[in-house]
Formats: sequence, structure tokens, C-alpha cells
Amino acid sequence: MDVGLIVLDHRLLSEEPLPDATLAVMELPLSADQRTVLRGRRRTACGREVLLQLPRERALAPGDRLTNSPRQVHVLVTAAPEELLRVQAATPLALLEAAYHLGNRHVALELHEHELLLLDDSVLATMLNGRGLKLTRCCGPFRPEGGAYLAHQHA
Repeated sequence: MDVGLIVLDHRLLSEEPLPDATLAVMELPLSADQRTVLRGRRRTACGREVLLQLPRERALAPGDRLTNSPRQVHVLVTAAPEELLRVQAATPLALLEAAYHLGNRHVALELHEHELLLLDDSVLATMLNGRGLKLTRCCGPFRPEGGAYLAHQHA
């Protein structure tokens, strides 16, 4: 194992204070897909290489805090910017229909009252354009819904 490699193998509870307030907190920007993989090498925002070896209990979420066994390092999980499609509709029903059709294709969606966000995909963009929806490309953090089967895992 690399000498400089930081092994992150613990999650800190949200209410758990940092043991040493003088320690810097590194940020770990991860895509939505990367937040579902709890093992493997990643790179922090400042360029440090880390190895995730977390228990397979639930996907990571923006705001989760990670540490190593001696609790000498603290890492904050953030949502990395991703290329997205913003879907808007003339009516709430048209937006609901879009969510239905995307859900039938098991597309990860971030739901908002007046828009849907999904990873940029040219095939889906063509389908949605054909339904008369307004699409705009954007870049930002993606926080898709976890799905009905994951509802019991949220704190």
C-alpha cells in the first residue's frame, strides 16, 4: 500500500464533533455514480489520494463525513459537478409524464417542483424534445432520488 495513501474506513455521525477542531477538512467531490461505490481509490479536491474502504451499508451523500481509523483525517463528501439536462414543461402534467417515461427507463432523476434534472444523454434528449419539453444543458451537482427501495436507509 502507498505510504501517502489515506484509507477512509469510517463514517462520522452528522452530530459527532471533530475530535480536533484544528484539523483541516478535505473535500471529496464525487459524482452521483461514484457516491454509490464504497470501495476504491479517489482524489480529494486538493489532490490527495484516498482509498475508500467503507462498510457497505448505504451510498454516500453530500455532507457525509469520513475519517481513517485513528481519526486523524477528516473528509467531507461533496457532489461533483456533472453535465446535466434540465427538463421543464408548460404544465405540471407534462412534467409528470416526462418523469414517468424516464422512470420507466430507470433513469436517475433529481426531482424539483418545476423541473427535472438528469445526466446529459442525447438519446433521452431526443425523446424529451419529441414530447415538446424545454431542455437546457447545464453543469452542476447531481443529487438523484434514491428510489423506493432505498427509502428505509435515509436518516
